[in-house]
Amino acid sequence: MAVKREENPAGSSNNLRGDVLRVLGVLKVATVEQIQQVSAPHLSYRHTDKPTPSKRKQARTASHTGALSDLRKHGLAENGGQLPGGDRLRNLTPMGLKAAARELGRPVGEMGNPARGAGRTGASHPMTVNEAVLALLRPKPNLSELTGEPADIRAAAQAAFDAPAGLGTIASYATEVALPATGTWANPGKGGAQADIVITAPEDGVPLLFVEIDNCFESAQVLAAKIDKYMRFGQRKVKDVDGKERPMWRTRWWVPDGRRGDQPHPPLLLVFNRIGPRNPNTVIAQLAELTERHWKGTWYEEGFHMYDGKLPIVVTGMKQLKEHGPAGAVFRRFGRPQNQTLLEAIGNPRREAHDARKQAEYAARQREHQEELRRIAAQHRAEREARRPVCAGCGTRFTDERWKAIEPTGWGAPRDTHPHLCDDCKQRAITAVSPAGGTQERQEPVRGEAGSDDFWPAPERPVCTECGAAFTDERWKATKPVGWTASPAKHPSLCGDCDQQFEADLDRTWGVSPRREEHDQEQEPAVPEQKTGWLSRLRR
Repeated sequence: MAVKREENPAGSSNNLRGDVLRVLGVLKVATVEQIQQVSAPHLSYRHTDKPTPSKRKQARTASHTGALSDLRKHGLAENGGQLPGGDRLRNLTPMGLKAAARELGRPVGEMGNPARGAGRTGASHPMTVNEAVLALLRPKPNLSELTGEPADIRAAAQAAFDAPAGLGTIASYATEVALPATGTWANPGKGGAQADIVITAPEDGVPLLFVEIDNCFESAQVLAAKIDKYMRFGQRKVKDVDGKERPMWRTRWWVPDGRRGDQPHPPLLLVFNRIGPRNPNTVIAQLAELTERHWKGTWYEEGFHMYDGKLPIVVTGMKQLKEHGPAGAVFRRFGRPQNQTLLEAIGNPRREAHDARKQAEYAARQREHQEELRRIAAQHRAEREARRPVCAGCGTRFTDERWKAIEPTGWGAPRDTHPHLCDDCKQRAITAVSPAGGTQERQEPVRGEAGSDDFWPAPERPVCTECGAAFTDERWKATKPVGWTASPAKHPSLCGDCDQQFEADLDRTWGVSPRREEHDQEQEPAVPEQKTGWLSRLRR
């Protein structure tokens, strides 16, 4: 402990000194109370039992005052003058800016210059910038640090905790940032702008926002000239590391790619703090007219504007900003008739609503299309089930495998022997169980069923037109045509039994069957024909 006391006589912790470095690295110059409000907002609700406001303020800022004292001992911080009210300003030295760069995780070249001498002129503009940062950041108190405080104090802290959140963290902010229209980032040329505040909080819907603070001392023409510089910076393109030309601001900050035909420049927020002689309402009206060519979009019949290559300009007052924060409807964008929240003002709600409607319509059409496809598929399945063959033996429907097996696959492929039977009935038709328990092959097919044949394709086996029985192999072969001639059988459409029955019926009806008549004619000897030539006449 003695060694730590020698290094940091005020007894500040590393975390506390780191908080001070981060806040001063962003704000450049600030009071101890402003540092406390950003880094430890819960302390604003402590030490309420002190008798006077100055005593309460001294108690709230004591720890940060000690941290600044230790930083000053190490040559990282210094006193920067005094405000008219008596508050002392603090700022970082060049070495302190380097230490702050490490705390913020930024390159030293992006930290800017030390704010030495800012307090000699009262620092009205830097103090307004700090107030704008606090109003946009809106730090939340840590309620766990207030468990021992009175109920009314904890209720006030709870109300602040429950209020709409601000934008990002202190690391999301930068002040006094050069926007070069010529030159480089490190050495800006003439004609460029310098943003009072730059906010990068994509997690809160603000990827990049430039903020300009006006204490109502400048005319509309002076502000219009500043906006011209912002426009020139936004239009400037440089070669990136891949050799392609891109807007210069995209080489330093990340912003999502805009939609085709609607890629505006980073928006600009003007905050008017009415401490000067000019009326902000009059200045805003004149400024909107002078800069119309920079911010006015193109109207589309779908009900929205497109702002391709334009600079969105939003205005608000410091009093409204401190009271409502970025979530309040206290922002007016040039060209729009009503106040909006900050996210709505820098965005394009009508375009987004149009895109949402189109997306919903497209999704509805997709759902209808998918439903139609499902309906057609169900109809096809129903039609296919209606065509599914039914077993002639047991009446069950064929399985997909059995149905596929009976379908013809080609001219030379063998066909199934029992296309009208399922697998089980086919097996029973091929092999029958004998009385002794064994199996024997069936020699004769039953009525309406084809027998097994290893030579003739089963689907071509004829069926008797009289009894409906399938032909046996012998009968089938007997009725087959021989060469180009017709079948030698007398009745090729009848099976053997029906053929014999037909002949027997003829015998009973006519007494002799044509087949018997043919047999008798074959048995009767032939009588040679008498020749009538001259030799026969001599013999007579």
